[in-house]
Amino acid sequence: MASALASKIGLNSLLRKQAKTFSVRIVTMDAEMEFSCEVKWKGKDLFDLVCRTLGLRETWFFGLQYNVKDTVAWLKMDKKVLDHDIPKEEPITLNFLAKFYPENAEEELVQDITQHLFFLQVKKKILEEEIYCPPEASVLLASYAVQAKYGDYDPNVHKPGFLAQEELLPKRVIHLYQMTAEMWEERITACYAEHRGRTRDEAETEYLKIAQDLEMYGVNYFFIRNKKGTDLLLGVDALGLHIYDPENKLTPKISFPWNEIRNISYSDKEFAIKPLDKKADVFKFNSSKLRVNKLILQLCIGNHDLFMRRRRVDSLEVQQMKSQAREEKARKQMERQRLAREKHLREEAERARDELERRLLQLQDEAQMANDALLRSEETADLLAEKAQIAEEEAKLLAQKAAEAEQEMQRIKVTAIRSEEEKRLMEQKMLEAEMLALKMAEESERRAKEAEQLKQDLQEARESERRAKHKLLEITSKPAYVPTNLSANSMPPDIPSFNFSTENLTFDFKDTDMKRLSMEIEKEKVEYMEKSKHLQEQLNELKTEIESLKLRERETPLDILHNENAEKGTSKQSNFKKLTLQSTKSRVAFFEEL
Repeated sequence: MASALASKIGLNSLLRKQAKTFSVRIVTMDAEMEFSCEVKWKGKDLFDLVCRTLGLRETWFFGLQYNVKDTVAWLKMDKKVLDHDIPKEEPITLNFLAKFYPENAEEELVQDITQHLFFLQVKKKILEEEIYCPPEASVLLASYAVQAKYGDYDPNVHKPGFLAQEELLPKRVIHLYQMTAEMWEERITACYAEHRGRTRDEAETEYLKIAQDLEMYGVNYFFIRNKKGTDLLLGVDALGLHIYDPENKLTPKISFPWNEIRNISYSDKEFAIKPLDKKADVFKFNSSKLRVNKLILQLCIGNHDLFMRRRRVDSLEVQQMKSQAREEKARKQMERQRLAREKHLREEAERARDELERRLLQLQDEAQMANDALLRSEETADLLAEKAQIAEEEAKLLAQKAAEAEQEMQRIKVTAIRSEEEKRLMEQKMLEAEMLALKMAEESERRAKEAEQLKQDLQEARESERRAKHKLLEITSKPAYVPTNLSANSMPPDIPSFNFSTENLTFDFKDTDMKRLSMEIEKEKVEYMEKSKHLQEQLNELKTEIESLKLRERETPLDILHNENAEKGTSKQSNFKKLTLQSTKSRVAFFEEL
């Protein structure tokens, strides 16, 4: 079987030499790329091609990683790709990852693509629990991750359940509390809503600023033994070398900053570190495999070089990159301000449009009411006219009856002369006739007055009709409402019925703009301590909110260690400063005695 495998590898090698090319699959944190490479290519040739494809210039943080049996290794820049101990099946798979971490992500990471790759890698390590993160910090980091992905919080868009499919918290944190997915989402959304106005880059920066203070951030751990054979953990990071108890990856027992180390070397499985202090002994330990020693040496050299590089004046390339980044930041800031102004104008235009629509509806209602009033007035006028005609006819009839009564009275008077008796009777009848005539006259007068009143009511109704028509004419002839605080040129270009032009809108980067930006950066540095205090208060508030729901029996050893450190007030930075106050000689001696 071994001979068959060897013959297969030899055949693959022969075919590769004949083809003169081979394929490589590069896996980044959010994408995969495949390249066709020449057989003679070295690691640097492939690495440079990947960096150019990504548009990455801060190449010194990254490397190409591959798996070797039970450990990992990094592609060497000066060695042919095919000469590495990598699986030979094509396409060859390599991972493009951050190999070295910055001390301060906000100050050191210049390009947006660099920051984004670090953000994705750190986020993945936190979720997979390769970096321990306390629960309250996990919630805050999750809120910044949501801000980076979704932008500003909008309750009309980001409704309950919109984070249901997102992986935002380590499983350890979810398991530690008696909280449903909805309760976690509510906590994360409450923090997310406070990040309004931050761009994706700003949210990722805040994420890394919090993550870089975590004890396990950027630390590569290796199992080692000292001269006594005690099992220990070696931690290699941007600040130096750290020695841990295997059960406690959070708090190192000893630390050696890079500026105290003069030389690093190994022989077989023994690793030797010479301190800068010549009075101190050589710091030696043993690792399990030669391959691990090679990896430790690579990480030590790379981190030491970056440590010293940070403390020197930036190279011309880095200065140029930072200058371009500042200009780009200023351009983006001005672009955001322009977009904010346009958004404000758009909102003003929409409010003006809504006001016009509201006013139009109001005028339509008023016109409808006036029209209804006009119709009612016309109906009332017609009714009064009809009543007046009836009353007039009744008055004529009563006048006719009164005239007839008067004629009857005259006839009776003539007849009454004929006899006394008839006279008496006639007088009585005449009296009755007079009474009847009087009543008829009164009724006629009343009817005449009623007719006169009806004519007056008819006249008033016609006057009301005239006023209603006049008011309707005024309403329909009123000019459209235009807000006085908005000019035609202040509207955004895409609002209907409003003219807005931005054809001549330009931005010039002047010295005054750059000076102002520099002053703002200085002001941000001054406010850093206040922000840190606010961040700590925010974390404490989150911790207080969820503390009552914690299940103590589910706490992991790292949770317990973190709580003990928090009670003591021990942080990553304070512990490092405390350990480095001791002399190098005493630290080496202490390591030997462990």
